[in-house]
Amino acid sequence: MKLSRVAILGVALVAGLVAAFLALNLNSGPAPAPAPIANAPSIALTKVLVASRDIPMGTRLSDSDVSWRDWPRTASSPNFIEERNDPEAMKGVIGSLARATIYSGEPLTTGKLIRSDVGFMSAILPAGKRAVATKIAADTSAGGFILPNDRVDVIMTRQTGSGDNGGAPPYRTETILNNVRVLAIDQTIEEKNGEKVVVGQTATLELSPQQAEILTVAQQMSERLTLALRSIADSQSKPTDADQDAVHLIAGSDRKTGIVKVVRNGIVSEQSSIR
Repeated sequence: MKLSRVAILGVALVAGLVAAFLALNLNSGPAPAPAPIANAPSIALTKVLVASRDIPMGTRLSDSDVSWRDWPRTASSPNFIEERNDPEAMKGVIGSLARATIYSGEPLTTGKLIRSDVGFMSAILPAGKRAVATKIAADTSAGGFILPNDRVDVIMTRQTGSGDNGGAPPYRTETILNNVRVLAIDQTIEEKNGEKVVVGQTATLELSPQQAEILTVAQQMSERLTLALRSIADSQSKPTDADQDAVHLIAGSDRKTGIVKVVRNGIVSEQSSIR
C-alpha cells in the first residue's frame, strides 16, 4: 500500500472521530441548571408546659418534673397550659398532685392536676361515691393479685348457728356487693412497672352511700369478707345497685341490742351483729 493512501485513511479516521464527538455534544446539549429549592413554610410555635419525666399518679410535682417546650400552635389544645396565656403557670402547678399518670413529653392539663390543698383520694372519687376500707389478707383477696382499679365482688361469710350435737357450726356465704372498683391497696394507688405485688392489709373500695352502709354492717356481723376478682371482660358491665343485690343489709341497727335488719327476697328478718 502506498504511503499516500495510508495518510489519507488516517486523516479520514481522525476526521470521523472528531465529527462523532461534535455530534454527541450537540445532541446532549448543556447540562440543566439545578431546580431552585422551595423554602419550607414556617411553622408557628408556642410554648406549652410538659412533663420532664414519667410522673406516677398521686405524685406531688416539683420544679424538675415540668418544663416549657415548643409546640406547633395549630396542634395546641385549649386544655394545654401555654406560656403566652400564663407566663407564671409553672409556679402555679408546682406542689400539685397528679390525678393520673403523666408520661414524659406529655403536655400538662388542669384536668390531670389536683390542687395541693385538696386531698388526693377525695379528688379522684367520682361525685356521689364514697371510699370505704375493709381488711384483707392473701386468702381473702385473690391471693394478692388484686390491684388498684380492678373490679371485685364482696362476699360475706357468717355463722348461722352453733352446730347440733357438737358438730361444726353451719356457715352461710353471700355476695353482698358486686362489680365495685378498688381504689387502693393500703397506700398503693397504682402498680408501677409491673413490680411484684405486696399483699396489703386494707383495701379501699369505691362505693355508693348505701353500699358503704352495707359494707359497714357486714364487717360487724360476718366472720370474714372476701374480695373476688372479676375478669376484665365483664368489668365494664354496669355495677348492680345496692337495692338490687341478693342481700340487703340495712344500716342503723339498734346499738343496744346489736340487731341488724336483713332483707332477702322481700322478706325482712332480724339478726344479731354482735359476735
